[in-house]
Amino acid sequence: MATGILSMRRGIHGLLGDASKDYGSKSAMIYHVRARLREDTAAAFLAKLTDGTIENQRPDGRELVASMKRAVVSEDGLIEWSELCYCDSPLAHERATVLDSHFDEISTEPIDAHESYSGRAFMDYLRTVVRQASYVVPRA
Repeated sequence: MATGILSMRRGIHGLLGDASKDYGSKSAMIYHVRARLREDTAAAFLAKLTDGTIENQRPDGRELVASMKRAVVSEDGLIEWSELCYCDSPLAHERATVLDSHFDEISTEPIDAHESYSGRAFMDYLRTVVRQASYVVPRA
């Protein structure tokens, strides 16, 4: 049994690059996350998601970017995604370094595996928010 768990953990760590070095034997949790985008930070968030800033963050940057690519905007306007985390407190490092700067009303619920949710692709929505915010109405 322990060998199976170790193999599974190595597989998960492969997704996160050097995460195994940073987290040691901490067990992984996957969370269903719901949050409201702070539109005033949308441009900065999109830039960090696409220029490698977040992806290069250790130990969780690659998972954060993958999570945002999985995320959707639900009918109630909240962003939903599933995310792998090794923190003692749900998404503690992710919140401290990225999420709390760009989302409000963050809630987490443990789940057994990554899930797909119904809604508009978050990355498309984020690009639209940025485009609309940067559009300036010409003065007459």
